[in-house]
Amino acid sequence: QVQLVESGGGLVQAGGSLRLSCAVSGSGFSINTMGWYRQAPGKQRELVAAITSGGSTNYADSVKGRFTISRDNAVTTRMYLQMNSLKPEDTAVYYCNVIAALRGSMFQYWGQGTQVTVSS
Repeated sequence: QVQLVESGGGLVQAGGSLRLSCAVSGSGFSINTMGWYRQAPGKQRELVAAITSGGSTNYADSVKGRFTISRDNAVTTRMYLQMNSLKPEDTAVYYCNVIAALRGSMFQYWGQGTQVTVSS
């Protein structure tokens, strides 16, 4: 089983920065892709950024140049989302997502979500 725990959300003024973190725990799995999604009230969940096991990244057009996704496998696997130049439209619940192979099958896992609120 894979468990994801997010942290780092909060309230920030427009133009400010936040750093989200996602800690991955469990055993017997191999991570394929990690990503951050967000869901604003009344809107569908959307991909913000993703990073593959090889380190390739992709970003939603709305966050390119402002957000940076990274991962750290030093001791435990962690994923980060550095968010700069935040805008009120970035306000949403942000979710950590992992696609991993476990016992020969692929599974998708979600964190519990962390609220990011950007005030104007």
